[in-house]
Amino acid sequence: SVMSLPLQVCAQLCRRPCYCPWVPPHCPRGSPLVLDGCGCCKICARRLGEPCDFLHVCDQSQGLVCDYSTAPAGTGGTCNFEDDEEGCEVNGRVYRDGEVFQPSCKLQCRCLDGGFTCIPLCQEDVRLPTPDCPYPRRVEIPGKCCPEWVCEAQDQHLLRDARAVSPVLPYPCQEWGTEWSACSATCGVGFATRVSNQNRFCRLETQRRLCVVRPCPALPAAFP
Repeated sequence: SVMSLPLQVCAQLCRRPCYCPWVPPHCPRGSPLVLDGCGCCKICARRLGEPCDFLHVCDQSQGLVCDYSTAPAGTGGTCNFEDDEEGCEVNGRVYRDGEVFQPSCKLQCRCLDGGFTCIPLCQEDVRLPTPDCPYPRRVEIPGKCCPEWVCEAQDQHLLRDARAVSPVLPYPCQEWGTEWSACSATCGVGFATRVSNQNRFCRLETQRRLCVVRPCPALPAAFP
């Protein structure tokens, strides 16, 4: 009787011949067109955390199945990972727990316990006016991801790359900096920050470095 239940459901919901809309549905980003549970019409695959049932199937390409474990009897389920592994969805794409990804060239993120944490990949330094660069400006450079500091001359209004300035400064540099901050993560990999002028241009900038306070404890095995 257990094996015949899916056949009975299929016979009740699936009718032949198929009657499908002429125009396929327009799916949101990250949701592909797939055949419904009857293998009849094309529908938008359900994503992580979305409701599902026999007809409205989950996106199997992301490793999702319709989970009925927490649903009342006779109702639909929720799309979840087949192995019950937690993940996170960013811009329509599902990442597994522990996976490192870059949603853009300026950020690096890590999926963890259903959420995600990100660290910037671009420097967020502060450039103060100096004799060799009295009018610094931060601009977007074509072909480069991170904005860069350029110096604008007061008379000619010419832009030049700030990194092309000679490291030999015409004035003495008194080094200054704050202490490193606490690690951003209580376990696993995080990052610490400080403000310092200890660089060849003697300018204040926010510096980052990776840190590990302690390893994260292993997650307990999931029970059925």
